[in-house]
Formats: sequence, structure tokens, C-alpha cells
Amino acid sequence: MFNKTLAVMKINLVYFLLAATTLFGCQPNQDVDASETSPAVAIQSPINGTYNIVEIYPHNTSSFTQGLIWHNNTLYEGTGLTNQSKLFKTELATGKALQTLSIADTLFGEGITIYNNKLYQLTWQNHKVLVYDANTFKKEKELNWNYEGWGITHYNNQLIISTGSSNLYFVNPATLAIEKTLGVYDNNGYIASLNELEMIDGKIYANVWGENKIIAINPASGQVEKQFDFTNILQKTNQPITTETNVLNGIAYDSVTKAAYITGKNWPAIFKVTLQ
Repeated sequence: MFNKTLAVMKINLVYFLLAATTLFGCQPNQDVDASETSPAVAIQSPINGTYNIVEIYPHNTSSFTQGLIWHNNTLYEGTGLTNQSKLFKTELATGKALQTLSIADTLFGEGITIYNNKLYQLTWQNHKVLVYDANTFKKEKELNWNYEGWGITHYNNQLIISTGSSNLYFVNPATLAIEKTLGVYDNNGYIASLNELEMIDGKIYANVWGENKIIAINPASGQVEKQFDFTNILQKTNQPITTETNVLNGIAYDSVTKAAYITGKNWPAIFKVTLQ
């Protein structure tokens, strides 16, 4: 009887220990750092900006627009496609070319920018950046670029290049050495297909290829802070649309009048707009 009673006591002790272990094991770990259990801070969605059309100017519908710049009261345009890529200085009021340069037939021209009176023209998959005197269009040199070239602008003492990905590359203007890589994102994640670029009031504005929007990017963080929807701007202004009319692409900014010029590939018009 004594042995049986002892056995029962042992079994009860085991159950007690198991229950106690389970009970205490279910308690919160007081040693866990609070930062591990705190919810992540939500990324703010971009503000939906608005625009007003100030003026509409004619645009050469044969121009497959890749880059647009307003410099010294003159509109510069770079166009693409092999055998068709060019540089233009354009008379805004008429859309007529004041100066034209055709680049090599084997090259596919992309975005352009002017920095220190040098005009930089990207090529798409040729891994070349062509550098000209901005006044004469005389080519001064070619620089090698290891990625695709899509859009280009400049900020402070660096050029900024897009490659069709979600990254922007801040590079040395003399060598194109990458000095900073910036991932561009909004509340839904990283944004691919960044294309034509322009600096406007300290923010990087970018076309998103294949979409009717322009986004404003914080150059320090990469976060998209604002977006502008240009859906149906051609239809709303009764512009002729053909099978050649292509995507929205091309941003230039006049810092004096605080107005932007936008257009698209093979579009019939350039729009002068104010962005809010």
C-alpha cells in the first residue's frame, strides 16, 4: 500500500510539473526587446497632385521623344530609335527645329540633360553616353555606361541616371562612376520602369514608362511624395491621335516661370503646365 501511495504521489508530482511548465511557458517573454514587437510604421501613400494647362504648343509627331530640357529660354529635345535618333533645339511656338544633329545610325538615343554647358545624351543598350557642347552640338567625347540608359538629369554636382529599373544612379559627370544608388518606392513597394527625369524644386520628377503618370521623388530617401495623373490629356484637349501616338514621355522645367513642359513619343503637342 505504501509503495502504491508513493507511486501515485510521484505521478501527481509529474503532472504538476508539466502543468506548471506549460503555464509559465505560455507567458510573454519579458526579455524580448520592445522594438521586435512594435508594428512597422506605415509608408505614406503619395499625394495626388494636380496640374493646370497654361499653353499648348505644336510638336513634331515624327519625334520619338526620349528627353526634354528647357535651357537658356530654349527647348532641347532628344529622340530615339535606331536610324532616327536626333538632338534638336526647337522653336517652342512653332515646333520647328532651329538646330538638328543626327547621331550614328547604330545608336538608339535616350534621355538628355545639360550640366556645366555640356549636353549629355544617353543611349539605350549601346552603353555609351555622348557628350556635346550644348551651344554648338559639337561632340566632345563618349563615356562608357555599363547599364541601359533611359533618363538623365543632374542634382548639385552629380548626374542622375535611370536604367528602366527602380534604381536611380548618382554618378560623377566626368567618369560616370556611381557614387550613390537610390531605390525608388511608394507605399506599395519599389517602382520599376523609371524613365525620363527632371529636377523640379529639389525633387526628382520621373516618367514611369507605360503609365500616364509623373512621380515626384525625394532625392535623399527615394520615397515617392507626389504623383500626377495625365490620363487622356490628349483627348481632353482635342489633339489628333493616330496609331503612331505613343506613351507619355518628356519633362522639362522652366525655373523662372515655374512651369513644366510635358509631351510624349510621337505626340502632336507639348503642354506647358503648372504643377500643384
